[in-house]
Amino acid sequence: MKISPLLAATLFLLPTLFGAAPWQEEASSDAARMPNVIVLFSDDAGYADFGFQPNCAADMRALTPRIDSIAAGGVRMTDAYMSGSVCSPSRAALMTGRYQQRFGYDNNLPPGTKNGLSLGETFGPKRLQAIGYTTGLIGKWHLGYPDAYHPNARGFDHFYGLLQGSRSYLPMEKPTPHRVILDNRTPTDESGYVTDRFGDAACQFIGEHKDEPFYLFVSFTAPHSPNQPRATDKERIAHIEKQRRRRYAGLVVALDDNVGKILDCLEANGLDGDTLVIFTNDNGGQTRTGANNTPLKGRKGMLTEGGLRVPWAMRWPGHIEPGSVVSDPITARDILPTVFDVADKAVDPTWKLDGTSFLGRVTGDPAARPASTFGERPLFWRQHGSTGPRAMRLGKWKLHQDRPKGLAPELYDLESDVSESTDVAAKHPELVASMVKALDEWEAPMKEPLWGPGSPAAK
Repeated sequence: MKISPLLAATLFLLPTLFGAAPWQEEASSDAARMPNVIVLFSDDAGYADFGFQPNCAADMRALTPRIDSIAAGGVRMTDAYMSGSVCSPSRAALMTGRYQQRFGYDNNLPPGTKNGLSLGETFGPKRLQAIGYTTGLIGKWHLGYPDAYHPNARGFDHFYGLLQGSRSYLPMEKPTPHRVILDNRTPTDESGYVTDRFGDAACQFIGEHKDEPFYLFVSFTAPHSPNQPRATDKERIAHIEKQRRRRYAGLVVALDDNVGKILDCLEANGLDGDTLVIFTNDNGGQTRTGANNTPLKGRKGMLTEGGLRVPWAMRWPGHIEPGSVVSDPITARDILPTVFDVADKAVDPTWKLDGTSFLGRVTGDPAARPASTFGERPLFWRQHGSTGPRAMRLGKWKLHQDRPKGLAPELYDLESDVSESTDVAAKHPELVASMVKALDEWEAPMKEPLWGPGSPAAK
């Protein structure tokens, strides 16, 4: 049947006329299948070290095309945070959807510790298993060493990675039990470049589970030290003069290649449109090993923006408008409720999560939680227990209180001063007092750290 030009134009415009954006695709014919979710997690990367970031350093701008494609094909989150400024606490909050201070996890887990993230806490992957997701963890764990704390015991159907926080990227002559790459609980042979091994393992997981909904957490060690780039990348990073920065950039190049490998695997298996991909980083960049956090103040281990704010990009074809930007403050604690939203499942209110789904904000759903609500939601940070430094964000305001040094609380207007260069506490005494009070109320039920600074053993 021949269709008139007028009728054809009308049919083309119908989705827009009735509320669907031009970039939104028709839902999958397999309505019963929940979408897949992949979280790509880098380690210690700089805020300005990815091309999709407006302040990307010139020496890195062309080195991350595959990671940049996630933002180009989806959304960039400008005000994204981790719950901690170092590796292990930030993962504890992401995995549980709760403030890690609720279960004494202020500090990094020391190597060889005989415990880990409290067995009284339920991991998000275990909750996702219960609604039908197959769950996988590739890469770094850093949340417990004994068998009861192993990823397979905490909700991951498959684990391929290391238990400790870092290791050599090159084969080790005598790998320790917590640094050897495990396939579930079985040690693997030392061969190949670690970042490549993780990319390959992620692709294998995707291929093996392409016919069922899956949640895959790819926890790269790159670009955490040691700075050991692949020999084959020498020419790609030769333009960087300083050796430390150049070798760090080599780790980022390998990271980008393997993110691309994973994206290609999704496409090859026909899963692009059925998969939400999130890329972010575990804490602020470690400038001591070569990262660049411009324009943020500070680095990994600090409660300034440079220690907490992270690059974050997401794509979900047909659901997130390509090239969009969202400036709502979000945290890694929001990932778990967002995944439940993606799966169209309700979050059990008895779980007492500290996160909020941001799915509606990035898909443009008019019924979603408004941006003003996210802006009014307070975010809290603390290190080293009840006598350690702490911080709070409320809307555009960021408060710091360095209790160990006995300094008065400092206040910064992030809207006009994202570099936290001018303390305006003296101009807003009532606001400072109310934020300190809110910090006190938040901190009151929190536990002291189970290990490290501020723990009973350290006093």
